[in-house]
Amino acid sequence: MLPCVVVSNVGKVRRNGYIFFWFVGDHAPIHIHIAKDGREICKWALFEQREISGKANKKLRDTIEKLRLEGAFKELEKLKKDD
Repeated sequence: MLPCVVVSNVGKVRRNGYIFFWFVGDHAPIHIHIAKDGREICKWALFEQREISGKANKKLRDTIEKLRLEGAFKELEKLKKDD
């Protein structure tokens, strides 16, 4: 039986032709998913700053860093502080 209330914390940002999305409570390590042209191209571990799957070129890495500095991933960064 499904619960009466389902809580989902999902984040999503579009930048430079990429879609960045994440799920609070997703499996470790804390990461974001990156899609382009309708398909996932990379999973990026935020605190290890590395690919979990796929490849991140320089443009993508630079975009991730800019988003991080802007606070786009603050929900996920809070999870790290709670550890």
